[in-house]
Amino acid sequence: MAISVIQKSLIFAVVAVAMNLLNGFTGLFSLGQAGFMAIGAYTTAMLTIPIERMEGVYYMSGVAPWLMSLKNGLSFLPGPLLIVFAMLIGGLIAGLFAFLIGIPVLRLKSDYLAIATLGFAEIVRGIISAPQLDRITNGSYGLKNVPGFGSDGFGFLPSGFGAVLIPLLASATLIGFIVLVINSSYGRAFKAIREDEIAAEAMGISLLKHKQMSFILSSFVTAIAGGMLAMFMRSIEPRAFSTIITYDILLIVVIGGLGSVTGSVLGAFVVTFAKDWFLRFFDNPLVIGGFEVPLLRMGFRMVVFSILLMVVVLFYRRGLMGNSEFSWDGLFGLFRRRGRPREALAETPGGAMSPIVIAPGKDQAPAPLIPDPPGGEPEPMAASEEVSDE
Repeated sequence: MAISVIQKSLIFAVVAVAMNLLNGFTGLFSLGQAGFMAIGAYTTAMLTIPIERMEGVYYMSGVAPWLMSLKNGLSFLPGPLLIVFAMLIGGLIAGLFAFLIGIPVLRLKSDYLAIATLGFAEIVRGIISAPQLDRITNGSYGLKNVPGFGSDGFGFLPSGFGAVLIPLLASATLIGFIVLVINSSYGRAFKAIREDEIAAEAMGISLLKHKQMSFILSSFVTAIAGGMLAMFMRSIEPRAFSTIITYDILLIVVIGGLGSVTGSVLGAFVVTFAKDWFLRFFDNPLVIGGFEVPLLRMGFRMVVFSILLMVVVLFYRRGLMGNSEFSWDGLFGLFRRRGRPREALAETPGGAMSPIVIAPGKDQAPAPLIPDPPGGEPEPMAASEEVSDE
């Protein structure tokens, strides 16, 4: 149970960081994550299901000949390389779709962009479940026997060890890639577009080019996370990629903080652990002295979870992290500030006094706002002689 929750948290952390690249760092309100996750998940599943199990999966309509030929051509790749290759192909396909739909869609603003990308996600789900593609996507029957993080795809690792290590390494690599992009010149251009598009364009930043770049990178990473989700679920179907999964990711981003990578990762673990582990006991009937509490039954867990979300939104309107990032120096500095005596004067790194004014104690004179000059106390000004009227 704990391992599966950790795996799901890591996958959702990647998708949340990719979504934050759009919503938090570039200022693009996109709701098409479910569609890109579906592209990555189905591509990974179709290319990694063992050949000997294909007939059992496509038992209704059979397998498309070109798909079987492609799988036979990739049979020389070992399991881990085949999985990585399939995820990269899924990411590239998603990036291609992002480029094509980004040309008209990224000219839209705020809510209109969200509606357009949400429609794209529903179109992808409709195409996947179309009966005409049963020999490729298996339609509404879905795809089963997808290799997992354990012994199927990575047999050289112990089952329990690989089940955590593989998604951890993959998630860290993808999140690290996005962090590098954010800290680059392109990331600074993204932030400039978020703050003021007119000013960014006046500075020479191509709005459409950088919006497309952010959209493509986010879609690429989201599709790879979709492939990881297929490995986590081991069995996928079109309804698994409904708009609900997009809203879950958006919830994680908002709770963590827009414009914070650390907040997205923290929010993914908080939301996933709360929904899938901490609040599970609310779904079980509670009997006290032979009396069964009527509210504690299946589904009450989501009621409690929704109340907790309302509390977080009310008291942490900018999210758990706001737009700040975690740093060890900041954490140690917080403890140092708490341990410092209140009477101590705060100093800047250069040695000058800071503008912070320490309130005087009961028997203390107020601290001067302006420090004395280096030569000591200033000499008193000479009293001016009175001019007589005589």
